[in-house]
Amino acid sequence: MTSRIAPTADVDESAVIGDGSSIWHLAQIRENAVLGENCIVGRGAYVGTGVRMGKNCKIQNNALVYEPASLEDGVFIGPAVVLTNDYFPRAVNPDGSLKSGHDWEPVGVTMKEGCSLGARSVCVAPVTIGRWATVAAGAVVTKDVPDFALVAGVPARRIKWVGKAGVPLLDVGNGEWKCPNTGETYIETDGRLRPAGEDMEEN
Repeated sequence: MTSRIAPTADVDESAVIGDGSSIWHLAQIRENAVLGENCIVGRGAYVGTGVRMGKNCKIQNNALVYEPASLEDGVFIGPAVVLTNDYFPRAVNPDGSLKSGHDWEPVGVTMKEGCSLGARSVCVAPVTIGRWATVAAGAVVTKDVPDFALVAGVPARRIKWVGKAGVPLLDVGNGEWKCPNTGETYIETDGRLRPAGEDMEEN
């Protein structure tokens, strides 16, 4: 199995593209970026220097994934999403000189297994998006998102719990939640959710 790279894509020679991955029209993959197997990078998307992606990730059209972002397996990034990387963005230093790469310290967004970012959402680094969490379209994430949380708004706040299928869970009482699609059950403890049978310490 080999990767597919559109002739119009800009992929640096030092980037590592996993088997089965597809890089589409006008996408840019910067120096030392690493993409796992079976990833998809859509039209006009940007993957910054040294970004790390696991396998089976999807980055949709015109999304901007700035370094040093880190994506675990199965992450979804919707169209026109932005992952920022600067606490205090400025084009120039206080003396008016143009900033270079040495004049600031980048901070990244960490995306855990299976999580998803809806279209045009923004993650203001440094934040972590938990396992299988979902960020609604247009949301602005300014703090860490718990595993299995659905967050929405500006700034983003948790409004529901979701399971691995991405569907809102049903409250069945006594801190238990159930996925209407898969039947899987989850346990809520102290504002955190985990699949039934999984120890909280494993999160």
